Amino acid sequence: MKKNTTKFFSILFCKHFIRHYNIMKSLLSSSSSSSSCAYHLQSRSPICYTSPQRTNLTLSNSNPSDPHKNMAIQCSISQGINAIEASGASHGFQCLDGIRELAESGRFKAWFLDQFGVLHDGKKPYPGAISTLEKLASTGAKMVIISNSSRRAFITLDKLKSLGFNPSLFHGAVTSGELTHQFLLRRDDPWFKSLGRKCIHITWSDRGAISLDGLGLEVVSEVNEADFILAHGTEAIGTGSGTANPINLEGLFEILGFCVKRNIPMVVANPDFVTVEARDLRIMPGTLAAKYEELGGEVKWMGKPDKVIYESAMGLTNVDLSECITVGDSLHHDIKGANKTGIKSVFITGGVHADELGLCSFGEQARVDSVNSLCGKLDVRPDFVLPSFTW
Repeated sequence: MKKNTTKFFSILFCKHFIRHYNIMKSLLSSSSSSSSCAYHLQSRSPICYTSPQRTNLTLSNSNPSDPHKNMAIQCSISQGINAIEASGASHGFQCLDGIRELAESGRFKAWFLDQFGVLHDGKKPYPGAISTLEKLASTGAKMVIISNSSRRAFITLDKLKSLGFNPSLFHGAVTSGELTHQFLLRRDDPWFKSLGRKCIHITWSDRGAISLDGLGLEVVSEVNEADFILAHGTEAIGTGSGTANPINLEGLFEILGFCVKRNIPMVVANPDFVTVEARDLRIMPGTLAAKYEELGGEVKWMGKPDKVIYESAMGLTNVDLSECITVGDSLHHDIKGANKTGIKSVFITGGVHADELGLCSFGEQARVDSVNSLCGKLDVRPDFVLPSFTW
């Protein structure tokens, strides 16, 4: 019976993941002519250009008696249209090779930067990311890390330092984990105020369990004793002693099935569905939360795409919304959140959506039609599109 139950939840998870996110490597629907690619595969011809060609044309140039001249004019018009389409302008976004043009324009005084998939892959910085941050800081821009990491903000900055980034370049950091901690601590929000103190804690194992010290919570192992679920990770179940017992996804889904029958709400401290880790995609708590909602459970999403994380970042910088821009690699979270908040956005194509866009190597340009199709499918729209966070 247990084997059948495990198989059922495994199938349930796969169907859900296919239907809603379509981003795991086995589910690619790339416009590429090949279903798989290697790092050193020959790059496709670049489609995006920094500056589209301009066509200056007046009616006086048209001359019915000179077909060769008219042909040249038509060719010039065609080149101009092709360049505009290649730049993405006809799709509502502009493709750039780097951020220099945006940074030196002085248009944006505050930059809200995602970390995983933009600055680093969890193991090492992306090529050019550190120098790009330094150049951006030299323009006077206020940079804030906004991340769906379930870790506290100070831990995030420490992590960046360990990877070679200079934390002093940032005006601060706002993480989903920090927001969750503060809301659970203060309980001045009506929804959080109504929560009890006993929770089932879904946390990390290999990545390190997350401490709940100072929150006055009691971690329980029995669903019947729990007031709510607190989802920081996807690898383990926390214990009252502060340790964590590893568990697989099927086991977690079984627990969620019991919880939804008792109408226990969930707080998800990391809304991401997946994250990039050394070019692989790793399942994040947002996947559990989405499944819980599908089962009929109530979920409180803490982080992108909710406005609260952007508003917190604006509060740190004291910069007006019209002078802010966010940079991220997730259309589901970074770009959708920017759209909801009314902030301009930069979509980095080489992150979690790289496989969907048919990208095989770092810095490879995505096809404009592929980006446009994916954005249309997810009902989001970035303002600018870059292959990576480079100058």
